[in-house]
Amino acid sequence: MSPPARIALFIDGANLYSTARALGFDVDYRRLLKEFQDRGALLRAFYYTTIIEDQEYTSIRPLIDWLDYNGYTVVTKLTKEFIDSSGRRKVKGSMNIELAVNAMELADHIDAMFLFSGDGDFRPLLEAVQRRGVHVTVVSTLVSQPPMVADELRRQADTFLDLADLKSKLGRDPSERPPARDVRQQSPQFLRATVNGNGLVK
Repeated sequence: MSPPARIALFIDGANLYSTARALGFDVDYRRLLKEFQDRGALLRAFYYTTIIEDQEYTSIRPLIDWLDYNGYTVVTKLTKEFIDSSGRRKVKGSMNIELAVNAMELADHIDAMFLFSGDGDFRPLLEAVQRRGVHVTVVSTLVSQPPMVADELRRQADTFLDLADLKSKLGRDPSERPPARDVRQQSPQFLRATVNGNGLVK
């Protein structure tokens, strides 16, 4: 019997959150890990996200902490705040380079890569990893309006997995959400975390 495929997950946190939100559900990261552990020998599950500089409390912190202790490799970077030419405050921050570097480092040690992102900027990365014999699956959605995945990324992938088809497996059980009246009684921090998404994990 052949050994199970060695797989790695590369999760663009902001992109996955936006995609799940567009499909009307919250991702249960415990279920996500279990789903892909069942698909092969899971070597790494990377989760990438930016954190706003100088912000004492960030709504994503509870999620990051949970992921860190529950089998994910969390990669964070501080965003840079700047004033653009018209005097507007902008926030700059992307995890694309970090994700690409990790994927290239692991390429010779895995058989399959799952990229949770629809960002077309990753197309050259997919091509480079495929040249090393890695099977690449892109996880995003075509169901939302507009679709969350760039056409060139979907075409480059060996397999496209629509997140909508995983909703029943990866979605958080609605019963795990606190009732609306309980949410109103929580602290402002909890409210902020709930409203901004990125799902608080129990």
